[in-house]
Amino acid sequence: MVNTPEVERALIAELLEALRALPDVTADLACQGDAGGQAAVNDVSVSMLVAGRPLALLVRIRKALYPRDVRQALWQIRDAASRRIGDAGAENAVSLLVAESISPGAKELLQAERVGYFDAGGSLYLPAPGALFFVDKPPSKSTSRAIRSLFSGRRAHVLHGLLMRREDWLGVTDLAEDVSASPSTVSMVLTELERLDWLGSRGQGPGKQRRVRQPAALLDAWATSLKQQPAEAMRRFFVPSMKTDALAAGLEGVCSSRGIDYAVTHEAAAQRYAPFLSNVSQVRIRLPVGSATEAALGELGARPVSEGANLVVIDAKSPGDLLFRQRVDGVWLASPIQTYLDLVCAEGRAKELAEHLRKERIGF
Repeated sequence: MVNTPEVERALIAELLEALRALPDVTADLACQGDAGGQAAVNDVSVSMLVAGRPLALLVRIRKALYPRDVRQALWQIRDAASRRIGDAGAENAVSLLVAESISPGAKELLQAERVGYFDAGGSLYLPAPGALFFVDKPPSKSTSRAIRSLFSGRRAHVLHGLLMRREDWLGVTDLAEDVSASPSTVSMVLTELERLDWLGSRGQGPGKQRRVRQPAALLDAWATSLKQQPAEAMRRFFVPSMKTDALAAGLEGVCSSRGIDYAVTHEAAAQRYAPFLSNVSQVRIRLPVGSATEAALGELGARPVSEGANLVVIDAKSPGDLLFRQRVDGVWLASPIQTYLDLVCAEGRAKELAEHLRKERIGF
């Protein structure tokens, strides 16, 4: 996809404004191609003075930059640089990629190769001779929304399936069946993750398969996204005369007798997967909304409280919220991945337990 001339002019204007805000820097548009009276849609040259030293900024404009796009652009930049060898002023020429959005992986790759970039969010990386300018700002709202959308609803179920089967090469149909999502949703998520360089692929067409190549990066990004979202609604109860192990067993009894699917999560689940704490004072559980759940809670003797809760209920919005649960010591637990994500968003020592669980059970 290509930017419109209007968008590109706006990006160049924002770039010039950002450059002029740097200390001891002047910047002016040196040349910009013309196509039928319209501003160029690709290459621009900016003439700069950095502490009195001349610098030619060779700007390439793109709609968006992902790692795969950056690799192609790097090849083009190197090829152009090799053809400029011996030209007057070539040693003072610096390449800069400008885009509305640049993914985190693309930024890391550009920094590693010491190639400059600027995005619509205002982030700037400019490795000039004798100077380095680095302004790191949050991504634009549109970029943030696009990335956040991957970590919610049925799209998040696809991520869950990929991480749980991270050693397997998976096709769209296989993964759709695993996570009860439509093939179109799965295909969209896989395409976006591949652009973000988190997936490897093999084959073509309907037989194309993917596998997670950076599970740790994907899990980190998911955890970061969840921390920026509103906390899940929780209902707090007190069940008298029950410690956590007995309470978990009691929940298993009343749920199984009514055919209710559930998943214990947070500290109570992590402690069963990878013991770490000396004491767990509360059971948090995902339960479907409905009369059967309310009857089960009533049979257990759970009464709503505002403080002192030993049972916390998180409403499961769909069966996908219980994906990949595992039965441990007679109790259904949320998957290690889901338990970890719940813990990193929780309070107290939950984050310590999350890292212990990740090291001992998840492994990446």
